[in-house]
Amino acid sequence: MPREYSLEKTRNIGIIAHIDAGKTTSTESILFYTGKIHKIGEVHEGNTAMDWMEQERERGITITAAATTCFWHNHRINIIDTPGHVDFTVEVERSLRVLDGAVVVFDGKMGVEPQSETVWRQADKYSVPRMCFINKINQTGGDFYKSLDAIHKRLSPNAFAIQLPVGFEKDIIGIVDLVKMKSYTYKDHKDKALMEGEVPADMLDRAKEFRHKLMEKVVESDDALMEKYLVGNELSESEFRSAIRTATLTGNFFPVLGGDGRGLIVTTILDAVVNYLPSPLDKPSVKAIHLKTKEELQLKPNDDDKFVALAFKIATDPFVGKLAFFRVYTGTLQTGSYILNARSGNKERVGRLVRLHADSREEVKEVYSGDIAALVGPKDTFTGDTLCDADFPVVLERIKFPEPVISVAIEPKTKQDQEKMGLALQKLGEEDPTFRIRSDEETNQTLISGMGELHLEIIVDRMKREFKVEANVGRPQVAYKETIKGHAEAEGKYIRQTGGRGQYGHVLIKVEPQDDPAKGNEFINEIVGGTIPREYVPAVDKGIREAQDRGVIAGFPVINIKTTLFDGSYHEVDSSEIAFKIAGSMAFQDGVKKAQPILLEPIMKVEVISPESSLGDVIGDLNAKRGKIEEMTEKGHLKIVDALVPLAEMFGYATQIRSMSQGQASYTMEFHHYEEVPRNVAEKIIGETGKIRVGQVGK
Repeated sequence: MPREYSLEKTRNIGIIAHIDAGKTTSTESILFYTGKIHKIGEVHEGNTAMDWMEQERERGITITAAATTCFWHNHRINIIDTPGHVDFTVEVERSLRVLDGAVVVFDGKMGVEPQSETVWRQADKYSVPRMCFINKINQTGGDFYKSLDAIHKRLSPNAFAIQLPVGFEKDIIGIVDLVKMKSYTYKDHKDKALMEGEVPADMLDRAKEFRHKLMEKVVESDDALMEKYLVGNELSESEFRSAIRTATLTGNFFPVLGGDGRGLIVTTILDAVVNYLPSPLDKPSVKAIHLKTKEELQLKPNDDDKFVALAFKIATDPFVGKLAFFRVYTGTLQTGSYILNARSGNKERVGRLVRLHADSREEVKEVYSGDIAALVGPKDTFTGDTLCDADFPVVLERIKFPEPVISVAIEPKTKQDQEKMGLALQKLGEEDPTFRIRSDEETNQTLISGMGELHLEIIVDRMKREFKVEANVGRPQVAYKETIKGHAEAEGKYIRQTGGRGQYGHVLIKVEPQDDPAKGNEFINEIVGGTIPREYVPAVDKGIREAQDRGVIAGFPVINIKTTLFDGSYHEVDSSEIAFKIAGSMAFQDGVKKAQPILLEPIMKVEVISPESSLGDVIGDLNAKRGKIEEMTEKGHLKIVDALVPLAEMFGYATQIRSMSQGQASYTMEFHHYEEVPRNVAEKIIGETGKIRVGQVGK
């Protein structure tokens, strides 16, 4: 069956932003004006198409990325609406990994907010071309030009307006298109079509100035148009549009639009998506490694090539069970065919394929390169897995996710809940790579870890509603880590002699801080001359890795250590893999104890928005929480405080800040980095969970 829309006329885009910038409302308007839905839902009324989970509708926030498809000017646009809250940043991360372009939405009253910077960095990481939409400029305090200036200062100087608002705040009635040099206005933002007219006389000079800056910038990416422009020839409308597209596709130029995301003006976003954002053909080749030959391959979208896709999200659907969302990079996939999971090596039959519109599904028989779809009921597929043709075993680069920073103990309320809880946690863990489950051997408790208090609160709420599991939850715990400041050598010797064959393993290692934290823990084998046979070296590595899961100070995971195996000995008869594994574990623990072990704690980037009357209390409180004030700025009559604060001090802050400011202040928080815990705080933590004498920490 031939495809409906060519690759040139396909767009895979994400809507990304800070919480409450208006992503979901703008997406609702897009779906309305493309005929996908017949009524624009309201987030505060809990009736939007894209926020379909009960928790999303109750709280008025997006929790899970929702996929949909709409059509505009003979183009298919696959859209993923992502969450803005930092606790659900995994949804943005995995969506951007498979998308070709993005629309970054900004609150025109607030400009660039903390999560705006985070999603911008994530888009940079995956080289995603994007455009900006400054929303809510029709509201009191909304200002297109101030927001554009904030984008220049905090994100990129290469953001250029391609349209300007007509009017100010509540009097905004449309835009001036700087490419056509025409105005497009409406009487009511819910009108069906924009009215074309001349540029208002009082805006003409400003429009010419912004158009000149825009043209100067975009011709830099096209030598032929640059030459034409420099000799004084006027660019045609199609040439100007082509230059903007070429510049946008470089990933270093960002068209900027603005307006009221509740209505008609989103049709200009759709025009810009079609005109300027990339099709799958415009993106660079995707790198893959052939599993048999180890050759690096470059994959371009082509329906006639072998099938290769990346599973980027797992979801549990109450009606059809497990769903694996995937992006097809090359080839086609039909129901009834077999695919290979490159990670597990298992083959799986493709039963049902669906396209998604939030929580509803459209069954299809075939998907093509460049498509985003979902596989129903896969048995052994997880986030980041490569799915490919069985005759073409290749693996794509996996998605890297941040480590959880907060944990809580959880226990079932009744014996009946006990079995159900294990199954519920397993399914939720499959869906969310930043959600972890482990058992504490010492306390026999189940600990769940995530990106923040709200993240874990939603997990527990989903267990109750979707899996009917009632559970008691302990108080939040910080995900501390351990590392070393010094260098040390250590010996591990494991000798057991019984009646028959004994056990003998003997290793000498060096431990030192990792120069490049991005490498994490590293194992280096420097054994020469066969002092330890090669077959036992992986066992030493395994023993060291297991020892890294429980540190020597307070049992927290050990990070950023380079371990070098440089010597040892073995016994012809008694040596075994298990003996060398135990010897490696013993040596590592001894080495860490000698190398100035220290505790690390997560430090959060906190932005507090407060009225001036409460500013003193806010700053005093942040200082008392061991916070470091980084910057103080103003937005209208509000003061903004940027600070770095230990996560351990931030539990319950939402209640505290409301109390300090009579409910007028608000804050956002996201993980920034790990930092050494001060000695007095470390002693308190070790006193609660300690393993070695307090005096040894950081010595």
